[in-house]
Amino acid sequence: MFVIPIYIEAGITGFESPAAEYTELGISLDELVIRHPNATFIGLASGQSMQDVGIFDGDLLVVDRAENVTSGDVIVASYNGTFVCKIIDKSNRLLISASKNYSSVYISPEDDFKLEGVVTTSIRLHKNKVALSKCLP
Repeated sequence: MFVIPIYIEAGITGFESPAAEYTELGISLDELVIRHPNATFIGLASGQSMQDVGIFDGDLLVVDRAENVTSGDVIVASYNGTFVCKIIDKSNRLLISASKNYSSVYISPEDDFKLEGVVTTSIRLHKNKVALSKCLP
């Protein structure tokens, strides 16, 4: 992977050509964000309930099924037939939103709940959201 270092400061109206110098890293983007490739999938965030932890509507979520889940982790789960992204409180059996506008949800024994994995990375798309939406069913 080639990395083009661009350093921009507020108030600067221009900068040197990014192609003037570049550095080759010995690691790929996959290696940086995916620890367990065979146990990882990418999902698309929807809604505003996780904005206070930096996950916004339309962000890509890298979800690792091989990570050990601890209380306070941001997780993706199937909850009563719906995929949700929440903070988990294992000891109190709660799914917690990262926004005060949404209440926590208690996971009762009667609920259909399946933990899908831990969100290890979120990626914000700035320009290609439309192109991504065309790829999704």
